[in-house]
Amino acid sequence: MHLRGEDATEALGATMAGALKAGDVVALFGDLGVGKTTFSRGILRGLGFSGEVASPTFPIIQAYDAPDVSLPIWHVDLYRIEDPAELEELALDEALGHAALLVEWPERLGRGLWRHALRLHLSTAGEGARALTAEVPPAWEGRWPPR
Repeated sequence: MHLRGEDATEALGATMAGALKAGDVVALFGDLGVGKTTFSRGILRGLGFSGEVASPTFPIIQAYDAPDVSLPIWHVDLYRIEDPAELEELALDEALGHAALLVEWPERLGRGLWRHALRLHLSTAGEGARALTAEVPPAWEGRWPPR
């Protein structure tokens, strides 16, 4: 999928918001500055959030709950995780009972990345554009690409 800039990346995220449900994981792969947080911002906007959306690089997890969003979301940035033991302290599995996860730098999870995660790979495509490719597990069939 070809996305022409930041607005198109955010718009795709907003469109995707309607397909999300509690227990979903969206794994966002890509280099620094490629649009992972922009895509996440679009999802949050599509769920009704109107505040600022920043990458949770330093807090690692930013939780969004009602009434600010129609579906609880945990926006997770694993960039600063160095030791796999740190992942257990985050209690991400517990969040899946009531929220969806947007995970930046999911490669830090290694084999711990959930099988049902929608894996989205963002890369630069020249002149501010982005290329997005998806690995779609059975749990996402009929929901990806978003309509």
